[in-house]
Amino acid sequence: MNLKTRLDQTVEVVKKDLSSVRTGRAKPSLVEDVKVEAYGTIMTIKELATISAPDTTLIVIAPWDKGLVAAISSGIQKSGLNIQPIVDSDTVKISIPSLTQDRREELVKLVHSKLESAKVMVRSVRSEIKEQIEAQEGEAGISEDNIAAWLESMQKTVDQYMVKVEDLEKEKEKELRTL
Repeated sequence: MNLKTRLDQTVEVVKKDLSSVRTGRAKPSLVEDVKVEAYGTIMTIKELATISAPDTTLIVIAPWDKGLVAAISSGIQKSGLNIQPIVDSDTVKISIPSLTQDRREELVKLVHSKLESAKVMVRSVRSEIKEQIEAQEGEAGISEDNIAAWLESMQKTVDQYMVKVEDLEKEKEKELRTL
């Protein structure tokens, strides 16, 4: 697996991780991956229903099979998101309260720690690839100049991805601090 593929995967993991951080705004991504027991198996809400956010404080989940309303409500309660679903005939509604300033600051700290672990993941990928490049030293047809050029190219790519990660952090922090 090459460097860019692994770094792209890392950035996707970070984006998914950050999408689970509540911002005080109702967004379908907040609940779309919540696990629900349905049809004798575990499925995500996005596989079972249409999820919409008609305004900034409300999420509406409309299951395609109306018999799953109770299961979806139960799944949300067990999810650990600390949000209470309201069953309204054949839909599930979730009211998202606005965040206090203290809670916003806590979430900013959480985002910083998540992003710090993302940077560690990027550095880990970098060190693995660096070892692979350095392991080729002394092999036939590979000069020290080749290795130096590969290492330099790798570092430029890693730096680009670090900027992407930092941009994600700034974007999420701005979203959290905006009332």
